[in-house]
Amino acid sequence: MAKYIFVTGGVTSSLGKGIISASLAKLLQSRGLRVTIQKFDPYINVDPGTLNPYEHGECYVTEDGAETDLDLGHYERFLNIYTSQANNVTTGRIYQTVINKEREGAYLGKTVQVVPHITDEIKKRMLELGQGGNYDVVITEIGGTVGDIESLPFVEAVRQLQWELPEEDTVVVHLTLIPYLKAAKELKTKPTQHSVKMLNQEGVHPDMIVCRTERPLLPELRRKIALFCNVKQEGVIEAADVPTIYEVPVAMMREKLDVICLKKLNITNYNEPDLTKWKEFLNKLKYPKSRVTIGLIGKYLELQDAYKSILESFIHAGAVNECQVQVMNVHSEFITADNVSEKLAGLDGLLVAPGFGHRGVEGKITAVKYARERGLPFFGICLGMQMAVIEFARNVLGLKEAHSTEMDPETKDPVIDLMEEQKKITAKGGTMRLGAYPCDLKEGSLAYKIYGKAAISERHRHRWEFNNKYLGQFEQAGMKASGKNPGTGLVEIIELTGHPFFIGVQYHPELKSTVENPQPVFVHFVKAAKAYAEKKNEVKNPLLQNEMT
Repeated sequence: MAKYIFVTGGVTSSLGKGIISASLAKLLQSRGLRVTIQKFDPYINVDPGTLNPYEHGECYVTEDGAETDLDLGHYERFLNIYTSQANNVTTGRIYQTVINKEREGAYLGKTVQVVPHITDEIKKRMLELGQGGNYDVVITEIGGTVGDIESLPFVEAVRQLQWELPEEDTVVVHLTLIPYLKAAKELKTKPTQHSVKMLNQEGVHPDMIVCRTERPLLPELRRKIALFCNVKQEGVIEAADVPTIYEVPVAMMREKLDVICLKKLNITNYNEPDLTKWKEFLNKLKYPKSRVTIGLIGKYLELQDAYKSILESFIHAGAVNECQVQVMNVHSEFITADNVSEKLAGLDGLLVAPGFGHRGVEGKITAVKYARERGLPFFGICLGMQMAVIEFARNVLGLKEAHSTEMDPETKDPVIDLMEEQKKITAKGGTMRLGAYPCDLKEGSLAYKIYGKAAISERHRHRWEFNNKYLGQFEQAGMKASGKNPGTGLVEIIELTGHPFFIGVQYHPELKSTVENPQPVFVHFVKAAKAYAEKKNEVKNPLLQNEMT
């Protein structure tokens, strides 16, 4: 049987429960333990697949096709292991399961209630990952904030498990905030005291309190928190702000968060932590030798979490290239043929982001045209690839009314069309082409050079695809299909011959980029942007270049 660590949050949302959970998991993993993390979200949506990115950030997709919370992306990026459908559970999924059981007569005529039926289903989901013998430790992050009405069933489930399981099998870590009042010039512990008190009132007693803080947590403050919150002083952990989330595991190691958990869980068979690769990555991240500016063309730019995996992939790829990637957000709705040169001036590369709907589409097409004509390194993901196809059809093939049937169902030239198996689907939730699918690459292509092999597998989330009726025209004009699904012939990758770096992919490569295994397309895109920047600087400084040579 596995051991269980529960991570709750108090005072305010967005404190970083996911990062603390992932950092603790990374430390335990570095000691040789088998660890996984799961996220329980209190919203009633069955999954975040139907949520607007403005509501909940990006929707992260797992290998098995689950649409999940973006925190699962952090889990995979930190641990370098895959998550699955079982790693993300919502209130909606819990209630849906219980109601379906009731309709089937599974409760033998009993009145179905939050306690015990809902909490029993929650406990079942909390425990099942640890029952297969695959993991030594299962970390469960409880979404929301202690005191929220919607979180109560999850907190109650944790209380019951604390009572039902042996004492050495569970640990509760409570993440809270220690605000700094500038007027008083001091850190205040009262919000934390109230948060822990509220958790205690629900019957859950934290073993550790992790304190987010802008200033150092002095020993007297730690003693005060320990005294009033009824935890050992060693269980009061400082989580000071750091420049990058990837420094958090090292900070938590200094605070001995993992050691205290191991002691409480009575785990004695473990190694000294090995974070060699992690620290090498951090060193490259902190001390880059060059810098590039990449334009991110999207329509959800007001909320950075909408493109979280893309931004993290740039961090990973930048470190590999020992290059700082500065991402410049450009809202596609405000790009026109008249201002595109001004909007995209100074860029070393252009990424057109994924998305849905017609808003901002023409701006994306205009941006692609700019990159194609000027030899600017280009990378299109999902909708970004489709925009590259439409732009090429209109401006190179002369199909002036070419479009996607997503935006224009009546277009004369549907170069992007709804997938055949999607045409009879009416329900929105969980019905897209989701999860990992294989892709065969053409030898000699840019894609083959990037991956270094002929067969790959990447994750998808889409309904529309390249219309193969037009493939001959595209390839004759110089836009090649360098990657296809071996079973259906669906075009997965397009690239442009004669361009320094121009690639579009139907899948979402950002979903598989981790610290230890940066995604190859991002790595080569940053490398191309770096070469473009160097060449641009040579042109700007010919005399300096002559002196250097």
